[in-house]
Amino acid sequence: MPIPSQTLPPRSLLRDEVYVRLRDAIVDGTLAPDEQLRDTEIAAWLGVSRTPVREALLELGRSGLVRALPGRSTVVAPIDPRSVRDAQAVVAAMHRLAVETAVPRLSADDIERMREANAAFTAAHAAGDVEAALAADHAFHDVALAASGNAAVRTVLGQYEPVLQRAERLRFGSTEGHASAARHARLIELCAAGDVAGAAALAEQTWQSLAVEQPQTPDTPTPEEYSA
Repeated sequence: MPIPSQTLPPRSLLRDEVYVRLRDAIVDGTLAPDEQLRDTEIAAWLGVSRTPVREALLELGRSGLVRALPGRSTVVAPIDPRSVRDAQAVVAAMHRLAVETAVPRLSADDIERMREANAAFTAAHAAGDVEAALAADHAFHDVALAASGNAAVRTVLGQYEPVLQRAERLRFGSTEGHASAARHARLIELCAAGDVAGAAALAEQTWQSLAVEQPQTPDTPTPEEYSA
């Protein structure tokens, strides 16, 4: 059979692209909590059919970023402290595992990349640039993830980190960003010293330090903060 001169992207790749576009729009606030997500409108926006949109929405539902309400369209999920706490426990454990594996493998260049990323993070936070702070934070943690070489860890983080990224936007827009930079600096020291246990424990604590405020009602007790 002759090979077509033009081919469409494989369905799985198209679904993944739609997933990433929607995920990022939810994380950065373009799509607000409780906003309805109509597959026909999304398909028109992204220039795709409704099938990859529906598949992407199902995947986003599994990640906790969207939810389906009976008799209504799928909506963007609000930032729910319980969902964040569940995702947080998984993400923290994955970063601990990555750092445990990575520390003996980190090179001098890796340590320097961590320092550069933290410097960029500190500068971005001082300038009030949340987007740049998030990008620098990602670059910082990605050094250990890459050194660990654990593809399964990346897969798990890909599902649950976006839930925390919405919470991170609140943290990096506040004074908590200074504490994050200090934890980064301490983690670099521990990695450079080859302290596997210390670095792994701090990596886990860093991800457990996120705190998300819960909306108050007359019957709602004072929100409980996650451990710092």
